[in-house]
Amino acid sequence: MDTVFFYLVAGALLAAALMVVLSRQPMTSVLSLLAAMGCLACLFVLLGAYFAAALQVLLYAGAVLVLFVFAIMLLNLQPEALARARAFTWRGMGILVASVFCFQLIRLLAPAAPLPPLTSAPAAEGTVAAIGRLLFSRYLL
Repeated sequence: MDTVFFYLVAGALLAAALMVVLSRQPMTSVLSLLAAMGCLACLFVLLGAYFAAALQVLLYAGAVLVLFVFAIMLLNLQPEALARARAFTWRGMGILVASVFCFQLIRLLAPAAPLPPLTSAPAAEGTVAAIGRLLFSRYLL
């Protein structure tokens, strides 16, 4: 059941992320970003990281997206400014996709080194108490 839920949420996350990038309306992009952050919080819950999920919803989906909405409303961009920004975004995405493709091609053709054996890390719960114990014991400066 968890696997089915993971694939449903991951598919919704990818669809929302594509809508953020491909949408022509800024408000649609912001609402798609809200959906993507909600899906990401669901994935954190599946991992058992409840604190990270709560932070995702409260900080990013709540506060940061409100700032995005205010900025969009205050800027009131004209269509020609949006067209220039869209052309710049497509050019940047093309460069990014080409560089990732080249990196993957080089990685595919290069001989692979043997991987070291995996060691299991201690399982930490995603609760606030477990994170606090780790922060004030193992990771304390």
